[in-house]
Amino acid sequence: MFDSEIPSVVTVNPADYDARNIYKLMTGIIVPRPVALVSTVDRNGVANVAPFSFFNGVGSVPPTVLFCTVLRRDTGKLPARKDSLSNVEETGEFVINVVNEAIAGAANATAAEVPPEVDEFALAGLTPVPSDAVKPPRVGESPAQMECKLQQVIYTGRQAGAGVIVLGEVVRFHIRRDIFEDFRVDPAGLDAVGRMAGNTWVRTHDRVELIRPK
Repeated sequence: MFDSEIPSVVTVNPADYDARNIYKLMTGIIVPRPVALVSTVDRNGVANVAPFSFFNGVGSVPPTVLFCTVLRRDTGKLPARKDSLSNVEETGEFVINVVNEAIAGAANATAAEVPPEVDEFALAGLTPVPSDAVKPPRVGESPAQMECKLQQVIYTGRQAGAGVIVLGEVVRFHIRRDIFEDFRVDPAGLDAVGRMAGNTWVRTHDRVELIRPK
């Protein structure tokens, strides 16, 4: 049992507040979030790469991952659907590239709101590497990449701010050789980073080990 007293809490009903405030609240609570640097191509083969921190694995048989984007307010300059989502819906393929500390700045640079014809690989100084089973290129500097085939796209709503869940089956894994042994990945070598709220990112240098009870 914990000795400390239970602290007082603030209760928030999402229906009573602006969506922007609820987003800030969620990104402050759901932390740290792993970062997926998602590479896609459009139907003409133009590559795109962008970071998403609502990302995780959801099963291993078959190996399945998801990332979530949000719908923008359509201002006329940029459509409501981000390029990554449009490309995945057009082609049914994407690559998730793990972001480590070495490429965190570059990954952040790809978050810029730019027109579809802009090459984010060039913008961020990242190297496109051909994939094995899908058309979108991998990020050469990433320590681990997952080539994915689209399973399902789930719209949680159609208004600005609504989430869009992209589920994909991993058809190829690529892991840097020096951090891979017997299907275990060295966390120090992976050196993954994560997102907190706002502009704050987090390193994974400080780790603890807890043995799961039997």
